[in-house]
Amino acid sequence: MYCKNCGKVLEDETKDLCPDCEAVKNTEVAEEKVEVVKEVTSNTNDSSNQNTNNNTQNTTTSVLKKSKVAAGILGILLGSLGVHNFYLGYTGKGVAQLLITLLTCGFGACVTSIWGLVEGILILTGSINVDGNGNPLGD
Repeated sequence: MYCKNCGKVLEDETKDLCPDCEAVKNTEVAEEKVEVVKEVTSNTNDSSNQNTNNNTQNTTTSVLKKSKVAAGILGILLGSLGVHNFYLGYTGKGVAQLLITLLTCGFGACVTSIWGLVEGILILTGSINVDGNGNPLGD
C-alpha cells in the first residue's frame, strides 16, 4: 500500500497515519490536512517576506569616510608608489603609478613623485573630495 500524499510505501496497513508525511489514510481527510498545511505555510512565507522587506527598507548603510588628511599626506610622501590612490580606491591609477616607478627601475619615480605631490595637494585643498566609490572624504 502507498501513501496517497507522498507516495511512500506503507508497511503497516493498520496505522492511520503515514510515518513520513503523517497524512491520514482516508483520502478526504488527508486532502483537507494538506490544504491546511499549504495555507499555513503560505501565510508564514508571506509574513516572513513582509518582515524581510521591512528590514530591507529600514536598513541604512553607513559608510566609513576615508581621511582627507591621510590621503593627502600619503600622496605627498609616497605618491611615486600610488599608495594614496590605493587608499582612496582608485586602483587603476595606483597600479599605473606603481608600475611606472618599478618598471623604469626608479627613473620614472621623478614623474610619479610629481604626480603624487600634485594629487596630494589637490586632496588637501579639497579639489579631490571623493573616494573611488564616490563617497565624500572626511576630515
